[in-house]
Amino acid sequence: MTPFDIGLLSLVAMGLAVMAGMFVPIALMVCSFVGVWAIKGSPVLASKLLALAANDAISSYFFGVVPLFVLMGFVVSEAGFGRDAFDVANSAFRRLKGGLGVGTVGANAIFAAITGISIASAAVFTKIAVPQMIRHGYNPRFAVGVVAGSSVLGMMIPPSLLLILFGILAEQSIGDLFIAGIGPGLLLAVFFALGIVAMAVFTPGFVGNPDESRITAIRGTELLRKSLPILILILLVLGGIYTGVFTPVEAGAMGAIGALVLGFAMRRLTLKSLWTVLVETGLVTATVCFLIIAAQMYSRMLALSGVPAGLGSLASDADLGYWGVILIYCAIVIAMGMILDSSSIMLILVPLMLPVVIPMGVDLIWFGIVTVLAVEIGLLTPPFGISVYVIKATLDDPDITLADIFRGAAPFAGIMLIVLSLVLAFPVIATGLIPQS
Repeated sequence: MTPFDIGLLSLVAMGLAVMAGMFVPIALMVCSFVGVWAIKGSPVLASKLLALAANDAISSYFFGVVPLFVLMGFVVSEAGFGRDAFDVANSAFRRLKGGLGVGTVGANAIFAAITGISIASAAVFTKIAVPQMIRHGYNPRFAVGVVAGSSVLGMMIPPSLLLILFGILAEQSIGDLFIAGIGPGLLLAVFFALGIVAMAVFTPGFVGNPDESRITAIRGTELLRKSLPILILILLVLGGIYTGVFTPVEAGAMGAIGALVLGFAMRRLTLKSLWTVLVETGLVTATVCFLIIAAQMYSRMLALSGVPAGLGSLASDADLGYWGVILIYCAIVIAMGMILDSSSIMLILVPLMLPVVIPMGVDLIWFGIVTVLAVEIGLLTPPFGISVYVIKATLDDPDITLADIFRGAAPFAGIMLIVLSLVLAFPVIATGLIPQS
């Protein structure tokens, strides 16, 4: 067999292993090792090549951005800044039709700007927002749908763990990716808010019969107390990156330090809760590290086999054109979102597609935003929909089923498709804020 044949067989074997329930990084590693062994004819050489790939994957200085932003996200969550964001947003939008839902979207957007983890957003606002929305007369299905939909903002609005992962895989500037995520992230939040208002007006049976007259405005010192810590962290992290004062790694460190200082100063963190945060940060960092190592091994095996170059030639010979390749890629990403989690989709597809799209002159920063948007739609689609499962696991109400959450989230998946189409049609939405060198 030729190396190309071996590469294709390894892809098929990996797909079968994942469908059979094998953990994706393990499937990547095993298939990479066997593939390189078959190509080079030596298990010793295969193990040495993959060991070098593993070392290269996490020895970079820029990998430090992962644990720092994860630490900041967990500190922010543990310190209760999510509830503050929810209170401030509800006070601001209380006069709108469906204002509590819009407030939940606004709070998630604020929370996303200081955490970057969709799962954390889903867990926090399931506890905070869903009981409040149901108490004020919203349909439970709609309430969980709003939380599921708006939780995806955590991976679009920077800092985002998925944008960091893409930056590492594609060797692109994480700072530029963060800046590029601002426009699409805010656009997505605005469309979610408009969609909620439209549903409240035109489909009241789906939304429920909310009574938000009891929501009181937050003013004066209370507003300052709840909003100032959040603003400080946003300005510290995103402001530092955008102005060039900090690199992304330094911004992550400053954000983590700032969150810790604010948490202890406001007496919202204890040594016990800090230990919990550190353990959770270690677990997530180890998981991401394992994913990146597996992806690097997989990339090396693909490069040796010549599969990416072959697919590039195939796309060129098929005369699919620029938009044909991009649209097919988005469709595949969305379809894979129905059976795999976000990180796994990126680990499998990004190394495979980069050699195809780079010769076409695709802006990789824009391509990263498109990839994350398409991947995030998978968080809301059955049968996998990881955000939906997190919400179900966090809910205290056993009467709300998984089917209810998926139905409630369906309009938000549709809104995400609209925003994805706009970003595809108008790349400036993503790239307009990036400073031109």
